[in-house]
Amino acid sequence: MTYDVVVAGAGPVGLLVASELALRGVRVLVVERLTEPDLTIKAGSINVPTAEALDRRGLLPTLRAAREAMLERVGFAGAQRPRLAGHFGGIWISADDLEPSFAADRGEAATLQMVGQADLERMLFEHATALGAEVRRGVALTSFEQNQDGVRVELGDESIECGWLVGCDGGRSLVRKLAGFEFPGTDPIITGRQAIVEMTGAEGLRKGWNITDTGLYVSGPFPGRVLTVEFDGPPVDRDAPITAAELQASIRRTSGVDVTVERVVTATRFTDNARQATSYRQGRVLLAGDAAHVHSPFGGQGLNLGVGDAMNLGWKLAAEIQGWAPAGLLDSYTQERHPIGAWVLEWTRAQIAIMKPEPYSRALRAVLGDLARTEDGATYLAGSIGGLRQRYDLGSDDPRVGRSAPEIVLADGTRLADHLHGGAGVLILSGDGDPLLDAAEAAPDRLAVVAGDGPAMLVRPDGIVAWVAGDGDLEEALGRWFGRVTVEAAAAKV
Repeated sequence: MTYDVVVAGAGPVGLLVASELALRGVRVLVVERLTEPDLTIKAGSINVPTAEALDRRGLLPTLRAAREAMLERVGFAGAQRPRLAGHFGGIWISADDLEPSFAADRGEAATLQMVGQADLERMLFEHATALGAEVRRGVALTSFEQNQDGVRVELGDESIECGWLVGCDGGRSLVRKLAGFEFPGTDPIITGRQAIVEMTGAEGLRKGWNITDTGLYVSGPFPGRVLTVEFDGPPVDRDAPITAAELQASIRRTSGVDVTVERVVTATRFTDNARQATSYRQGRVLLAGDAAHVHSPFGGQGLNLGVGDAMNLGWKLAAEIQGWAPAGLLDSYTQERHPIGAWVLEWTRAQIAIMKPEPYSRALRAVLGDLARTEDGATYLAGSIGGLRQRYDLGSDDPRVGRSAPEIVLADGTRLADHLHGGAGVLILSGDGDPLLDAAEAAPDRLAVVAGDGPAMLVRPDGIVAWVAGDGDLEEALGRWFGRVTVEAAAAKV
């Protein structure tokens, strides 16, 4: 086989899946039907787990630069930068209302959210190709057949034999459809339009989010950026070009302001179609990102959900290919990510409910607005939007297990994230001189053993805490996540 894995789709999710595989020496090909990156305006921010994921792969300096560039583009500098912690259906949450300790253990990742999807995609393309992943643009997957030994992928006139196929080809995924994944959910009730335009009469538009009697519109944060939502059902033709006349009419209907749209720089339509595959795996075919789940884009949840899929899947699929995956490891991808996806679908449905231009939704919106200005309410909403409340059920009662590891400075002054750059897990044991450090028999490509000043902790390659001292048997945890990687029997428990 020429490739171990073919990834369909070169958006951020497909590129991160490819990066995670290439990082571990897996031969991976990414195919993308578009000849150039899609620069259509999309998500404008990332959440904390996404920032942590990039940090854990050595991309923190690039992430910082992208954030600074974004802040400059939208006109914020220094003290003028807003202290906002996200929004729920356009109800903004002030960072000043949060608990004082909010995200205190997340380190710099908690400050790097203003990074746009186009910048993230560019960053991940450079990362993936530097690691050896092959990316072919202008190449469309047309069909495939799988058997127990592999997958034959048809790319027009070319056939490729590979071990696995990962569909990261968006909400209307051909991979998902051809494989026959079930995709239940709820039908759309809105048409949303987001664009950057050149227009006159815009001085009559109120900045920010505006709920009106005919829907809602958003103006800003930079000149020409506008978003509208109308509750008149989905568009008749989702694929039709978005014209200046269409955008102008929607802005006028939702705002009541007679703007004139003279030129469309970039524009996209969206709906609140909310669906999720019942499983993310069928044999040797897997789904990630929008191919596995679709919903409205409010709060940038889709981009971040897909990044979480990629981080969870990459190391597990690599372990399966390399032959050291413990039983059930690859199936834990669906088990862990499906509940997170289901939660995001519910979260986005709730945002649609409070945006509707009708009295009951307005009443509910007012109540939530009041709650968002309390410390408990703001902390709950911001923690949810920011991904801080996410936790996998790994069968432990310890609240740390199943969550993203906190920012940890180790005994030698390095950070935990520094030791995750190579894609191995990390076992943190107590400080210098602990006999357990000498007793550890780790496979370096799977697990690094380092000295720390705090409690012992086992961290998976995706940054998730898999075990902490006092919570069960370390040998069992090592076997569950890393296979035959052991600490000598005499030092089995901490």
